[in-house]
Amino acid sequence: MFNRNYSSYLLEDAVNQFASLPGIGRKTALRLALHILDLPRENVGQFASSMKDLREKAHFCPVCNMISDDDVCPICSDGKRDHSVVCVVESLRDVLSIENTGQYHGMYHILGGIISPIDGIGPDDIHIGELVRRLEQNELREVILALSTSMEGETTSFYIYRQISGFPVTITTIARGVGFGDDLEYTDELTLGRSIANRQVFKP
Repeated sequence: MFNRNYSSYLLEDAVNQFASLPGIGRKTALRLALHILDLPRENVGQFASSMKDLREKAHFCPVCNMISDDDVCPICSDGKRDHSVVCVVESLRDVLSIENTGQYHGMYHILGGIISPIDGIGPDDIHIGELVRRLEQNELREVILALSTSMEGETTSFYIYRQISGFPVTITTIARGVGFGDDLEYTDELTLGRSIANRQVFKP
């Protein structure tokens, strides 16, 4: 049924689509939809094409699970980086936050989430098994656990530690300049950079 708050079915549909995105309320969705109406047609076409290409052409790096245009992402294929160190993070946003510090030059492993029983997310729902296989197939000297210090993050770090502690690798964690429960993406670059540089041996 037509919503009387809108003057157009097309506008209402656009608002509904924007509002379906995480973190976008209906007021923001309406503002975005109206902004699209103000754009030149060619700009809207480019916007729609970019979204379509992102969904259809981008894929996940088979090594670290990073979003990539190529078969292997630029970080994993960079011969100048330290391939013997892997930093374990929850999401791509964490990789971008760490990269912005300029303090880390190793590899990454993106889990795609953290263990959260209340949300129905268990160890098999994230990329822990792939991390174990990387350790089996490569000579790594250090695994950095860079997860949030929330209860879910700590649970995930402990689980990973149990899974990989039998390998001849040093397991570290970033220094706790990051506040309890904080996500890496919301931590300032200076604090995060120092936390990485001053990382410590993980103690379960």
